[in-house]
Amino acid sequence: MKFVGNYSSKIRFLMKQILKIQIIVAFAFITFLSIGCKEQLNLSNSQNKTKGIFPQGGLGTSDHFTGKAYNIGLVDDDSVYNTLIGNVYFEPGARSNWHSHPAGQILIITDGEGYYQEKGLPRRTIKKGNVIKCGPNVLHWHGASKGSGMQQIYVLPNTGKGIVEWHHPVTDEEYHNKK
Repeated sequence: MKFVGNYSSKIRFLMKQILKIQIIVAFAFITFLSIGCKEQLNLSNSQNKTKGIFPQGGLGTSDHFTGKAYNIGLVDDDSVYNTLIGNVYFEPGARSNWHSHPAGQILIITDGEGYYQEKGLPRRTIKKGNVIKCGPNVLHWHGASKGSGMQQIYVLPNTGKGIVEWHHPVTDEEYHNKK
């Protein structure tokens, strides 16, 4: 009997240890699931927001934008580089007016989805990873899609030729028209 009793207490001890491990594993699993669910909820609530790598910047004037667009300069124009670089965050549905740049413009879309259109050409959908080269004096507009914000870096080369010439706002019909 003593032999069986010895094993019996060892078995009880091991069973208690296994039960503790099972409780810890169950707690960790439940915690992991709840964090995953929380992250999933946060993602769905912020699908139309973009993740900026630069500060938001100042709100653009309604004289040049429809909706809310925020601009921050990243590289100031100077006599060495003659280039201006900045970041614009467009809230969903926000867009620039029609405008042109005497020396052209390069847009690098860093997050979100939006539209770009040159006068006389169909509107193009643009998204994270796209690079758009707009030629000198080409009348165009760009901005976020109605369902998503958009972040872009803009590069304005040869600033000695001028920076931007602003024109009229993009109408709702132009904004929604894919052609």
